[in-house]
Amino acid sequence: MEKDKVLVIEDNSEVRENIVEILELSNYDVVQAEHGKEGVEQAFASLPDLILCDVMMPELDGFGVLRILGRDIRTRDIPFIFLTAKTEKPDFRKGMGLGADDYITKPFDDTDLLAAIEMRLSKRKRMETRNMPSQLTSPARFQQELDTWLENREERHFQSKAIVYEEGQIANYLYYILHGVVKSYMLNELGKELITGLYNPGHFMGYLPILQEQVYNENAMALEDTTIKLIPKKDFLEFLHRTQGASDHFLKKLAQNVTRMEQLLLDIAYSSVRKRLANALLDLSEQFDSHEFSISRENLANVIGTAKETLIRTLSDFKDERLISIEQHKIQILNKAKLQNMPN
Repeated sequence: MEKDKVLVIEDNSEVRENIVEILELSNYDVVQAEHGKEGVEQAFASLPDLILCDVMMPELDGFGVLRILGRDIRTRDIPFIFLTAKTEKPDFRKGMGLGADDYITKPFDDTDLLAAIEMRLSKRKRMETRNMPSQLTSPARFQQELDTWLENREERHFQSKAIVYEEGQIANYLYYILHGVVKSYMLNELGKELITGLYNPGHFMGYLPILQEQVYNENAMALEDTTIKLIPKKDFLEFLHRTQGASDHFLKKLAQNVTRMEQLLLDIAYSSVRKRLANALLDLSEQFDSHEFSISRENLANVIGTAKETLIRTLSDFKDERLISIEQHKIQILNKAKLQNMPN
């Protein structure tokens, strides 16, 4: 009988070797990685049945690993369990919002670890058995149907700073970003802007008001020359009803957005400007899949909910502390670990 394969991503060699020994004694085939970047490479190379991953790691943390694997059809349905010494509620919510299946807090009991692994593997096998006759809900099949569904859709081009939709408009379309970047934002009665999301190629926009049968409650603007596919509301709802896997796909997106907004509101309410900026830079780095990205000072200030002048001073402090480098509108993260552990 073929053994279940478990990938262990843990930068602490003593902890990693202990976990590997426990799993091998329990008859699992174990693959190991000592940091997040290697873990992603091992996941794509070995396609394990389950992944155990530390949260705080150099080069690429556990959230970054989960985000990257969650975007690839080969790895996004692999059960993912975080190993962490952090017990803060926002970190737990962030991980679950990104699609993690469970959290195990270190130090942990061997029995608890094995029970969590066995439960997640058993659940996955039951789902695979249930779906085996039709194969309709396999990730590859759903992605194929999604790609076909998006073909030959109307494409619309937006110049930089052009409005995609406005608050109060009827939600008649689902938007799919082909090229460029779009921001969603809200304005208060004084015209002060708060950016609620940034959308890159491959992202959908505007599905929540369609599902709620409401008007748009925010605005959307192109940040650069952008091409967007427009899917009529009726076609989107039909796709949800007739395509297995579609509802799960968009429900996961909704959960991720809710988690992100909760974290944003918590940061604005309780975190210092330095902490908010550190979190925003890390989120942007993950979203753009790069340690270097472009964003205007005004937009970055509106992401963290502060004045532009305050943002500029804080960016200058970060630059002096060699946490980041700045070239025109490009920001490069130099010390991810210090940003992650920024005190409040």
